[in-house]
Amino acid sequence: MSNPQSTDDHDAIDILVADHREFETLFVELETRQGTLEHRRQLVDVVIAELVRHSVAEEAYVYPIARKALPDGDEIADREIAEHADAERTMKELESVEPSDPRFDELLAHLTTTIRHHVREEENELFPRLRAATAREELIEVADKVTAVKKFGPTRPHPGAPDHPPANRLLAPGTGLVDRLRDALSGRPTSVDELREEPQR
Repeated sequence: MSNPQSTDDHDAIDILVADHREFETLFVELETRQGTLEHRRQLVDVVIAELVRHSVAEEAYVYPIARKALPDGDEIADREIAEHADAERTMKELESVEPSDPRFDELLAHLTTTIRHHVREEENELFPRLRAATAREELIEVADKVTAVKKFGPTRPHPGAPDHPPANRLLAPGTGLVDRLRDALSGRPTSVDELREEPQR
């Protein structure tokens, strides 16, 4: 039975947790080292694109709520942003390393460790506290903004880009447009759906 209110059932945290599950699935696939080197390269490109979109959405809309709603919100948000910056530097390096290079797996291992730690912190500490301290209506409203920034935001790491509002909200669409043009010209997949559509070589 269809429910016209079904989109209202998901708040921003639901979307971010669903992303976390997708990251883990991709990490496990990469860790099993299945598929060709080209497939592993494409898989990492998808991981990078998904992580960048996710991070931009959190920094633009979720961490500002934490700063406002939690007594130690500034400290938590600053720590999460620092973790994003570490991951982004690793992703930037990973972009230019071929899967045949031993550094590829080293960088990938560092990235997965960083992201898994970040996910545990968010799901065990930040997200439950945000849900307790924030009106559900606000989290539902922010879900639309998170979805929009994930659709139009950057798909490549930009370690020097602003990570606080309002600058990050203003720059993300333009950066995202340039990234998507580069992705289209190079044939770089940026989502699991695109990856699954690629003919396996």
